[in-house]
Amino acid sequence: MNDSIPLFPEDRPAAAWAEGRPFVPGEGPAGAALMFVGEQPGDEEDRAGHPFVGPAGRLLDRALAEAGVERGDCYVTNAVKHFKFVQTGKRRLHQKPDAGDIAHYRPFLLQEVKQVAPRLLVALGATAAQALLGRKIPILKLRGEVLPGPLEHPVFLTVHPSFLLRLPDPDLKRQEYASFVDDLREAGRHAAG
Repeated sequence: MNDSIPLFPEDRPAAAWAEGRPFVPGEGPAGAALMFVGEQPGDEEDRAGHPFVGPAGRLLDRALAEAGVERGDCYVTNAVKHFKFVQTGKRRLHQKPDAGDIAHYRPFLLQEVKQVAPRLLVALGATAAQALLGRKIPILKLRGEVLPGPLEHPVFLTVHPSFLLRLPDPDLKRQEYASFVDDLREAGRHAAG
């Protein structure tokens, strides 16, 4: 089952920069034990209308499979629900959401958490952690930690798959990918009980 939970209320508009851009909702079953939260949709997600279908999503899928976690049993979403970018010729270059963007979309994310009611939230990167916890968190320092989260749902901290894609050193990339798979395996164990 791959359901979307509609939650973008009519009475609260998108961020000003997102006017006229598609809203990308989260997907997965309500009641999923694991809820993965990323930063924002990317170019491919924006065009497809689905979260985590681009390069980072494909890497996440591969890592989840290696960790023994079934993506179809998980809920995947983003802290910011629109793709923030700058148009450069024909290319749309990703822009990192700022604190105002994170704060603007946080009520929608918390509504999603309430509706999904996961056993464990997995913050994929610093933006997701800030959105879930309401403050900046040093992800690399606290990676693998479980912190008290919103609405009494614990938050497991790890890197965003795009972090792995940007690593230039192949040996470091392999090492970090293996650590990421370990993180996902640990999150799966934690959510299982």
